[in-house]
Amino acid sequence: MTGARERRPSGPDALAIEIRIAVDGVLPPAKGEAKSMLAAGHVHGQRVRSLLEAARAAMAGRELLVKPLRLSVVVRAPEGIHLNDATNLLGGIGDVLQARRTGADVTHLGDLANVACFLDDGQISEIYYRREWVGPLGYEVVLSEL
Repeated sequence: MTGARERRPSGPDALAIEIRIAVDGVLPPAKGEAKSMLAAGHVHGQRVRSLLEAARAAMAGRELLVKPLRLSVVVRAPEGIHLNDATNLLGGIGDVLQARRTGADVTHLGDLANVACFLDDGQISEIYYRREWVGPLGYEVVLSEL
């Protein structure tokens, strides 16, 4: 269910970091209601947990990303699968992958409550999104420091 890889380009971007997070079998969590996606009982709770599990593997032994970021997302969803709109999917991914610095109760997430890839979704400076109309169902998130 999880794939992670770090790439360090050569040349002027030699210190840039790229993190890949692959999630199979589910769609990304999507914003779209007043209740936080990280709250217990949210309709996208399983999607949140799947993304956090994949992110935990990708971030093993790494520090949070602190520089401006490019967020790239490719969603695989065969025809007939309804997706939330791209902005809600991207917002949901950003919310889940940022550090939790509020007092929100996320104890139901157990050790996943501490999983994060970057400090704040305000670091996202570039976005790329694409839907592929083929299966199997899943998505890939790539975070790249700029």
